[in-house]
Amino acid sequence: MRKLRAFLLRLAGVWRKDEGDFAAEFESHLTMEIEDGVRGGLSEQEARRQALIRHGGYAQTQQAWREQRGLPWLEILLRDLSRGARTLWRAPGFALAAVAIVALGIGANVALFTLVRAVLLRPLPFAQPSRLVAVYGMDAPGEEASGNLVAPGDYYDWRKTAAFEGMAIWRVSGFNMAGAAGELPEFVEAGSGSAELLPVLGVRPVLGRWFSTQEDTSGGPLVTVLSWNLFERRFHGNPAVLGTTMRLNMQAYTIVGVLPREFAYPDGEIALWVPFHADTAAKLIDNHYAHLAHVIGRLMPGVTAQAADAELTAIQRQIVAQFGAAGSVRKLVETRPMQSDMARDVRQPLLVLQAAVGCLLLIGCLNLANLMVARGAGRRREIAVRTALGSSRLRLCIEQVAESLVLCATGGAAGMALAMLAVRWLVRHWNGLPQTESVHVDGVVLLFAMGLVMLTGVLSGLVPALAATGGGLRSSSRGMTEALKDNARTMSAGAGRTRLLRSLLAAEVGLTVVLLVCAGLLFTSFLRLKGEEIGCATDNVLTMRFFLRGHAYRQPAQIAALDTALLEKVRALRGVEAAGLTNVVPGDGYYSDRSVWLRGEDENRASPHDQPLFRTADPGYFAAMGIPLLRGRTFAENERLDNHHVVVVSRLFAREFFGAKDAVGQVIRTQLGWDVETFEVVGVVGDTPWELGAQERPMIWFPIFSGAPASSDAVLVIRSSGDVEQLALPVQKIVASLDADLPVTRILTMNQVLGLATADSQRNATLLGAFAGLSLLLAAVGLYGVLSYVVAQRRGEIGIRMALGARREEVLRLMLGSGLRPALWGLGCGIVVSLGATQALRATLYATKPLDAGVYAGTVAVLLAAAIAACLVPAWRAAKTDPMAALRAE
Repeated sequence: MRKLRAFLLRLAGVWRKDEGDFAAEFESHLTMEIEDGVRGGLSEQEARRQALIRHGGYAQTQQAWREQRGLPWLEILLRDLSRGARTLWRAPGFALAAVAIVALGIGANVALFTLVRAVLLRPLPFAQPSRLVAVYGMDAPGEEASGNLVAPGDYYDWRKTAAFEGMAIWRVSGFNMAGAAGELPEFVEAGSGSAELLPVLGVRPVLGRWFSTQEDTSGGPLVTVLSWNLFERRFHGNPAVLGTTMRLNMQAYTIVGVLPREFAYPDGEIALWVPFHADTAAKLIDNHYAHLAHVIGRLMPGVTAQAADAELTAIQRQIVAQFGAAGSVRKLVETRPMQSDMARDVRQPLLVLQAAVGCLLLIGCLNLANLMVARGAGRRREIAVRTALGSSRLRLCIEQVAESLVLCATGGAAGMALAMLAVRWLVRHWNGLPQTESVHVDGVVLLFAMGLVMLTGVLSGLVPALAATGGGLRSSSRGMTEALKDNARTMSAGAGRTRLLRSLLAAEVGLTVVLLVCAGLLFTSFLRLKGEEIGCATDNVLTMRFFLRGHAYRQPAQIAALDTALLEKVRALRGVEAAGLTNVVPGDGYYSDRSVWLRGEDENRASPHDQPLFRTADPGYFAAMGIPLLRGRTFAENERLDNHHVVVVSRLFAREFFGAKDAVGQVIRTQLGWDVETFEVVGVVGDTPWELGAQERPMIWFPIFSGAPASSDAVLVIRSSGDVEQLALPVQKIVASLDADLPVTRILTMNQVLGLATADSQRNATLLGAFAGLSLLLAAVGLYGVLSYVVAQRRGEIGIRMALGARREEVLRLMLGSGLRPALWGLGCGIVVSLGATQALRATLYATKPLDAGVYAGTVAVLLAAAIAACLVPAWRAAKTDPMAALRAE
């Protein structure tokens, strides 16, 4: 405590300038010493001299007193920073350019680090998150977890293990939420979770409670827990909502709890939760073939993930032995840390972008160092004079670095403002980004920003400082003498300084090449993905989704009746060329698949074929979407309800299942509902992608007018000759006239659907392209600045060359070569580094190889064009030098 008090007093003394007390106290002590000397027989003059000798003199004592009452190192630092600020104030153009460079680099790095910290580094907002794991059934070790959902029957058998403190199952669902007090009905995304879900996560509702075990049973009471967003938006944050009911899918659910504001698992789109059994058919609870849910678990203390995997796999082998012959049962089980599992889709893009902005900041440092080296050349004589007068090299270097720190601190402040804006933009436009509630600038991010400022300031200031003071802290007196001799007759910049400038420039160009190549690969991949042929119409096609749920649609005839009435009214609208119904439009995702057996195959055993994707359609869907009919026919109007045993298949399905045989007329066995039935293939249509960029899969369409439960999820497709978006409101009015409680959601044109499918690729390519463009601009500015500096320093030499007969073309070639040489070195080194760096992008590229020759050729062309453009102006200025004017200036 005493040391802290002494430090605070000395810190206050840095800003306390009143030294009147010292003068009075010194004079008092001196007077007493003089009086003692006079009483000892000395003269007053001799007594004063002896007293001053003992005290060490006024100035020396005053300096020692100042050091005792303050912090000398801090005073020196503040003085250096103040001097640096005054120096930069006298060069506003240079200061603004440098601040802008630093602000862009630090702002981009802080923004990306904020996301990386929130998504990848910060622990999940759950109790003891290191013990939380996601559990997946696998067919092979190390298989990709995405899409490997769990069958409920597997989960209920896994709970026998002793490796977990608790396990929970959940799935994403959705409900038609009825409007209240004049509000419109809406479709909300929901989660159905087991009673163990929140206890496993270690979360408690902020109001009310979670589901009980009795409520999470088939036929149990209908209850729901609200997310905080829905609680505030729909119920205005009124706690009295607990115990009241809300209508979901035309059924009354009692509200029993409200989740905390920061709870956003699995993402922030989930508006409410219901018990798992309430939203899962009883036939699926013990099913080992329907992979439809996610499973999480909390490991017992001291149990490793490997031990848990081994124990769960042993249970899974028993399941395979018992049920594996009759269907698709996962062969083994693997756990993944929950944090990395939640971030698996964004981890690589985040790290790639963080590396890119790191390169951008390094390029900015090199650019700033180049500018400061060139600027420091004009101060070489000043530094030499100060060195001759006794200033140490270390002292001069500290002053130079302090100037750089002032620039970087100002740029860092501006960069923080840019970072906050960038974080908001990224969170708003990055679909699927997990843990968005925790994305904010906190103390760690601020420390990261301060560290970047210090690092940038030291890196960009130390190299110019060493160059300006003679290349080292103990440079020879010869360098100082040469600097003092420098005058206007010096014909060239120092060879050492020129080499340093060119080396920094080459490194800058090399990093720029790496960013340009990576951005070129991602942009090429995006263009090829966007330009993929999807085999159907995309222009002037509108889609809108609705879900037929509740007691009004329990019977197949009720579902078919609404679908039929809706299509009749929509097709009668002016401007509608065609309309149809399906469950998923091309490129919009997986939905579901089915096992298929051919004639003679035992359906009591697992199908030997790949499972085709499940689709539904009405007779007019294929024409509305422009999907070509290759063989046979589509559905007939009378193929509905019980008369539904026909299917249409894709060309890939026909090829994989029937080979060279004609698929039309073939008989297959598969499931439309719960039971395996016989279906006849009546038509073959063209292939369409289920997801852009994904491997093609066979597809099979069933009549949507069958009214089967699977046909209750529908997408209305409308093709128009004009602006199809103008039909959205009339169609919604038609839906409301048929069922006032039926909400319509996801109203998108086909181009918007495909745009969402390519949004991630477009975002990554755009961001990396922007960083690469900024780095190219910085490299061009650096190249221009270095060559301008060289031309200015060699003006006398150029004048002599031209006076001796050198032509302007020769001078132009000489200066262009001087500027392009470091660019070519950087280009070569950058290409070599890119060969390895681009391998990290392999998994994110579509139809594009990391060594794409076109991208590399384009990078070389763009960089050379930028380099030539940057060098041309100073080279042309050198070629127009008047030799007489240059010689007179000497």
